Amino acid sequence: MQPLYWLPEATDFRAALREFQADPFAAWGQAVALAGLRLDFVQTNSLDQVVRGRFGVQPQESIGKPIRLALLGSATTAHLHAAIRVAGLRRGLWIETYEPEYGQYWQELSDPASALHRFKPNAVLFALDAHHLAAGIHAGLAADHAAAALDELSGRLREAWRLARTRFRCTVIQQTALPVHPPLLGSNDHRLPGSRARFITLVNARLRAIADSEGVDLLALDEQATRDGLAAWHDLALWHRSKQEISPLAAPMFGELAARLLAARQGRSAKCLVLDLDNTLWGGVVGDDGLEGIVLGQGSPLGEAYAAFQAYCRDLARRGVILAVCSKNDEANAWEPFDKHPEMVLRREDVACFVANWSNKAANLRQIAAELNIGLDSLVFVDDSPFERNLVRHELPMVAVPELGDDPATYASTLADAGYFEALGVTDEDRERTSQYHGNRARAALQASATDLESYLRGLEMRLQWKRFDRIGMQRIVQLINKSNQFNLTTRRYSEADVDSVMNDPCACGLQLRLLDRFGDNGVIAIVIGRMENDADCRIDTWLMSCRVLGRQVELATLAVIAAQARALGAARLVGEYIPTRKNDMVKDHYAKLGFTVTERRPDGTSRAVLDLVRFVPTPTFIHIEEG
Repeated sequence: MQPLYWLPEATDFRAALREFQADPFAAWGQAVALAGLRLDFVQTNSLDQVVRGRFGVQPQESIGKPIRLALLGSATTAHLHAAIRVAGLRRGLWIETYEPEYGQYWQELSDPASALHRFKPNAVLFALDAHHLAAGIHAGLAADHAAAALDELSGRLREAWRLARTRFRCTVIQQTALPVHPPLLGSNDHRLPGSRARFITLVNARLRAIADSEGVDLLALDEQATRDGLAAWHDLALWHRSKQEISPLAAPMFGELAARLLAARQGRSAKCLVLDLDNTLWGGVVGDDGLEGIVLGQGSPLGEAYAAFQAYCRDLARRGVILAVCSKNDEANAWEPFDKHPEMVLRREDVACFVANWSNKAANLRQIAAELNIGLDSLVFVDDSPFERNLVRHELPMVAVPELGDDPATYASTLADAGYFEALGVTDEDRERTSQYHGNRARAALQASATDLESYLRGLEMRLQWKRFDRIGMQRIVQLINKSNQFNLTTRRYSEADVDSVMNDPCACGLQLRLLDRFGDNGVIAIVIGRMENDADCRIDTWLMSCRVLGRQVELATLAVIAAQARALGAARLVGEYIPTRKNDMVKDHYAKLGFTVTERRPDGTSRAVLDLVRFVPTPTFIHIEEG
């Protein structure tokens, strides 16, 4: 299978490389667009070279804070850097990379005076090859000695992760090992304790166990090689010649896997899967063929393929992906299979937003994003029609549009291979996301029927529950901190270790806030971190909220909670910061609107504001505040 096969083909690529515009913003857009094409190893390197020459070592400020990735490997990895950087471009990320001299990753990690420490990575990827990990394992090894070797290796890896986190306070990624060793017993190789093939299988299993406990993200090369075939990833001749464990032909896919993890940590994964209907969820055209004429479910291989794709989409929804429909159809005809077809896997309640009309699909995608209150760059649009796919790519280049083959049996695997919805974990709020959007529709209906805003807010019967950071809510706290972009005053990104330090700091306060109303639980919708700067000031280090609850006085109620907790820390003033990014312009005047006095505005848009807690009186709202 060709790497990155779900991306559109790169036509006139060489000409496009020569046509970068002088304007840096336009040039950046061109770079991102070119990175979104199906590039091979040579094209990837060419694009990386041109982009680095165009932008130098530091991107424009509007691009955002660079990711500084250290690639700590035990084999040759120099040929992977360009692929990682270009895969970052594909997601609008600027990635700077570094690797030590060959075989020196442990020495540089341990030495505070090393070039690695001068590089100051905010992400570290341990790319340790299978030969390095299985060093000392041989066929004559007894079972207890093999087990001891596995334990000793696990300890060394934990120590490497600990060093990286302690020295750099960074994201840590561990690559699983490619199964490159041939078996010695054949199918029952697991019965030979000293088999290196068996040992690497055990190493990968152990990595999954200890990575979870250590908060380390895995780059699952072994699983990818299982799907693609080992030969797609590993060339024995290149290994013996230059110690390249990963073939250059696989470099674009390696970069893609690494960039997905880095993007997921920054909240750059897609949030919503938008589905066409006719010949995408079922065979045929429901408006022409009728309910009985569409091909779906048992009775034909084609019908079973469509049902299997629906089942995959439903499972995505159950783990937190929003499902929407965008179809050229009469709405009544479009809904009929969801309500009446016995083989339909997806049902009305699985879909958070349904748009069926005869408008162009780019306009309807804009409507879907607005209704769900998410960015267009959070959408993945799946449509069997090449015309519709190309139209959306042209009109809305920020929307992800995978290339689909002619066989619906491949739709699910294509979507999975594309990795748009890469996630680092699943929370209870993720699982309830679809029902939360259904609740939003009910709230919108109440608002439409209310005679004024006051009666609407009173009718919601809202309760804001707050509590300090805790271990139970850790995963959701970290997820929100790293995913929220629009209502986020500072957009600082924190790891579990950082959140844990807030929990253990007597001069800091971490708050998680949940909103409930008559239509259900909105989940944790706000995160606030306050830190005492001196005896009088509590600085709001982080304040982020879910945009779906805006306009309900939640900001005012949250401020009341913050003020009370700051007073409990001994503060006489609240100090708020605003640090501008590409996406958080909506909150640039947030503190001024809440009654803070703006004390500083810098040319770059950064501002500080102060609230006198001695005189502060919370504004009454229609929200009942309670400790959770």
